[in-house]
Amino acid sequence: MSCLFLFFGLHAAIAQSDKTLAYINQYKDIAMQEMIRTGVPASITLAQGILESSNGESDLCKKSNNHFGIKCKNDWTGDRVFHDDDARHECFRSYPNAAASFQDHSNFLKSRSNYQNLFALNPTDYTNWAYGLKKAGYATEKDYAQRLIELINRYNLNEYSVMALTKGKEQQANFAQQSTATFNNDKEVKATMPTTPEPAASPAKAVMQTNTPVASANTKSVAEPETVYPEGIFTINHLKVVYAKKGTALLSIANQYQINLSRLLEYNDLEDENILQAGQLIFLEKKMKKGDKDFHIVKNTETLYNICQQEGIRMEYLLQFNKLQKNMQPLPEEKIYLRFLAPASPKYTTIAPENSSTTSR
Repeated sequence: MSCLFLFFGLHAAIAQSDKTLAYINQYKDIAMQEMIRTGVPASITLAQGILESSNGESDLCKKSNNHFGIKCKNDWTGDRVFHDDDARHECFRSYPNAAASFQDHSNFLKSRSNYQNLFALNPTDYTNWAYGLKKAGYATEKDYAQRLIELINRYNLNEYSVMALTKGKEQQANFAQQSTATFNNDKEVKATMPTTPEPAASPAKAVMQTNTPVASANTKSVAEPETVYPEGIFTINHLKVVYAKKGTALLSIANQYQINLSRLLEYNDLEDENILQAGQLIFLEKKMKKGDKDFHIVKNTETLYNICQQEGIRMEYLLQFNKLQKNMQPLPEEKIYLRFLAPASPKYTTIAPENSSTTSR
């Protein structure tokens, strides 16, 4: 009987996790856009949305698109619905769609004095953001901050804050580049503009002179890494880690953080490599047996080693959980289990010995 309860409990946990992952996938872009627009961390926005709306399935969310449990307050002039919460028949804001709810959530935090201190924090410091929200009175639950932090860690939501920071910097750089191009273009037009009409001047030629510098600026592109990590020590799966750039000597990292080189190699499943051939995460302590979230979805070109480094989990346990061997490469979009045994191994490609072809399963 106990085994039966365990089975149904595990099944329910997996189903709930799948709903949360679907919610994150649906709203992560809006959360990142709002972070770029207002500074509210994407990780906090997603965690609050998951918690307050029960993955978008709460009665309040379904009938009003209110993902964050924001009540009407005195200054609200929009649509409203009434819902039992701390008291019966309380007034809550109603929105035409989810995007409007996410935008109002950002505006709500940004415009109220009791939340202003939060915007002085590093946007990747989700721990102090979570406790700050609780202290400022966002919610009445005693463990509200801890629940937000647990969700962020479990589903690695801070990566969306890091991604939003990168996108924000790119947008600023592009705006500055376009502004410079426009300014230079205006100067060129003024410099070449005749003071009196010249019949020989061709209108088409004048247009070409005006547009060429702008087109040149717009066609210039700069390659950026997919994920930008903070400088110095940060944490993944509650472990200390740094991001080392290509060409970094592992001995220099070991000396900097006073770690024996052989242990640093062991922590990161490396053999005798000294100079990194590509940028990668380097753990400063032994990785965990389990991840801090349930699943990892495989991306293009991602290897088992990449997944272990990104999730802070030891290779042997990742292989055990997913019924894989080191020569098996999971296919993109496959689900990799990080905390418990997978019901079946993921689809994979077998990595054959050198000079041999690969086979797919």
